Amino acid sequence: MTDQTFRNVINGELVDSASGEGYDVVDPTTGATYARAPLSRAEDVDRAYAAAARAFGEWGDTTPSERQQALLKIADALERRAEEFVKVESQDTGKPLGLTASEELPPCVDQVRFFAGAARVLEGRSAGEYLKDHTSFVRREPVGVVGQVTPWNYPLMMMVWKIAPALAAGNTVVLKPSDTTPASSTLLAELAQEFLPPGVLNVVCGDRDTGRLVVEHPTPQMVSITGSVRAGMEVAGSAAAQLKRAHLELGGKAPVIVFDDADIEKAAAGIAEAGYFNAGQDCTAATRVLAGPGVHDDFVAALAEQARGTSTGLPDDEDALYGALNNENQLARVTGMVERLPDHAKVETGGRRQGEQGYFYEPTVLSGLRQDDEQVQDEIFGPVITVQRFSDEAEALAWANGVKYGLASSVWTRDHGRAMRMAKRLDFGAVWINTHIPIVAEMPHGGFKHSGYGKDLSMYGLEDYTRIKHVMSYIGG
Repeated sequence: MTDQTFRNVINGELVDSASGEGYDVVDPTTGATYARAPLSRAEDVDRAYAAAARAFGEWGDTTPSERQQALLKIADALERRAEEFVKVESQDTGKPLGLTASEELPPCVDQVRFFAGAARVLEGRSAGEYLKDHTSFVRREPVGVVGQVTPWNYPLMMMVWKIAPALAAGNTVVLKPSDTTPASSTLLAELAQEFLPPGVLNVVCGDRDTGRLVVEHPTPQMVSITGSVRAGMEVAGSAAAQLKRAHLELGGKAPVIVFDDADIEKAAAGIAEAGYFNAGQDCTAATRVLAGPGVHDDFVAALAEQARGTSTGLPDDEDALYGALNNENQLARVTGMVERLPDHAKVETGGRRQGEQGYFYEPTVLSGLRQDDEQVQDEIFGPVITVQRFSDEAEALAWANGVKYGLASSVWTRDHGRAMRMAKRLDFGAVWINTHIPIVAEMPHGGFKHSGYGKDLSMYGLEDYTRIKHVMSYIGG
């Protein structure tokens, strides 16, 4: 029984799909349908892009100050309605209400405000005479219309990471949220209409085919996706065929390197929290531990103890660190990864679905893994931490870098020189030292290799949504 219906936001209006088609949205804590969303097809995507293209003429000509004011008003409105957004996000994702309120909504508001300010400090090379009798300067301009696709693990935050820099730079947007989590995206788009001209921000709901239509449409000059490596490769291929820009934030398999001199208790507590937060459904999650030979056994025991002390539960459970996995397919993926564990590996704790209702999975620790094991090489994207024993610094570095991903990593040691050596040599877009997972708006987030390219957050993220134009003027007599 559904008690609500989501709608697309196109040209400033809340609308159903042109065909009237829709699909069920499932509550991950129960596995039952709780809402309906529009199943957008080509006509809906065409309408959204036509609106964005029309709006760009006006929005692209606004001043940075005007864009800043609009984004600040959106941030203020989001902050005022934080409780409403927390409830919507929690029901869509199964996340704990308390942690969503404390760990996700405040950063979302802050990140919108950061890009509101960043809009006013974009700059190019200062004017100068680089050729006699000619003055040159650089214009930094918006790219134009941008197509964006967001994932289900952080629906609201990933929408903010996408739309805030795009709008701050003067672009217009057509965004497609994940089919399993359309709630907060449609609500934020609806909220934003009060402060933006019609067509500047459009949201179309739907399935993978809808996302493909958004990416392959001829109108956008740039496409941006946060999602799986498979999806990112499809987007990159489509963008290349049309010579569009692509901005890709894809999967991760973060190495967490614990040397023998690390503080075991602090490291185990920090890694468990960073590994199990959001049920491990985070591309930067601390779920691939490499432990030194002198600390390995004690660290496995400490991690297992942390896992047994980690609670999962319903959104209103104040003691829960995480809730349900997002969807039935993800539960099957996590379950399969653990069930296929090779004989040389061991389940230290957990390793089972939790309960019969919804998509809950126990906090899990796996030991005895080898570098070529599936569980080490492939993203599990669940509350499962693997542990490998390394022999020395060189082996730790080789194993850390020996995966196809390159998004995030961490090093746990008291040796400053070692930490700096590892930070230099780790082939990942982020390296944390004696911590794992903190993110701030001022610093870039994005990876290498199969984790994609382009940066979210920071001035680097804002610059990704601009283009550079050289203007030269003859000033001779």
